[in-house]
Amino acid sequence: MDNLSFIDISFVNIVDLFLVAILLYYVYKLVKGTVAINILIGIIIIYLIWKLTALFNMNIFSSLLGQFISVGVFALIVVFQQEIRKFLLMLGSNNLTNNKLYYKYINIFKPSREISQMNIDEFLKGCNKLIKSKTGALFVIERNNSLDFIKNTGDELYLEISSPIIESIFFKNSPLHDGAVIIDGNYITAARIILPVSENKNIDSSLGLRHRAAIGITEKTDSIAIVVSEEKSKLKFIKNGEIFDYKDEKNLKTMIEAELV
Repeated sequence: MDNLSFIDISFVNIVDLFLVAILLYYVYKLVKGTVAINILIGIIIIYLIWKLTALFNMNIFSSLLGQFISVGVFALIVVFQQEIRKFLLMLGSNNLTNNKLYYKYINIFKPSREISQMNIDEFLKGCNKLIKSKTGALFVIERNNSLDFIKNTGDELYLEISSPIIESIFFKNSPLHDGAVIIDGNYITAARIILPVSENKNIDSSLGLRHRAAIGITEKTDSIAIVVSEEKSKLKFIKNGEIFDYKDEKNLKTMIEAELV
């Protein structure tokens, strides 16, 4: 065991490794399915080669790679500009002060409007009428993560959920029909919202921008999305960037209820 005496593992080292593992996991999750994943793999390979050349005292090659990596930090900011922006957006949308659970305990941040339990039956009734009229729609149902950071892309509202309200918003001549609708509790709190579109290359190519937008917002927050497909005349339930199947409307209602507990 004396041969391993040089290995000094402390509690701080374990925490350090754990934090690095978490960081790498979220970076991978952010670029998974995009062209940036190939660039990330290339950077990791270059870094590992750099460390190996330094370990074997290959000074010239190691120095050359070291210069490339030091200058490459600025290049990475340019190359990963969009991914860095998405990472900061994801970080900002999941922080403590953006979490609605925090509002329950800190009165100073408590919203002035009381949000009641969502009337899922009335919501699905409105969605079914959109299906019959072959009208596409996108609903984002807010959960713990606040969606205030995207509400300024559209128009803020405070309308209780009802079938006529849903129909009127997505009526083709309505000024609010283009974009997503945000639901918080039993109220529509914003309409005409522009959502970040997912860049995941594994998404079914038959899905349009409405579905990609729904996938994108559920990748970055804990919200769920309901998409009314005008072509297939069916509702899509989307959570964590994935589309989930359901048997019937009763099953869909159960799935929505489970997310709103």
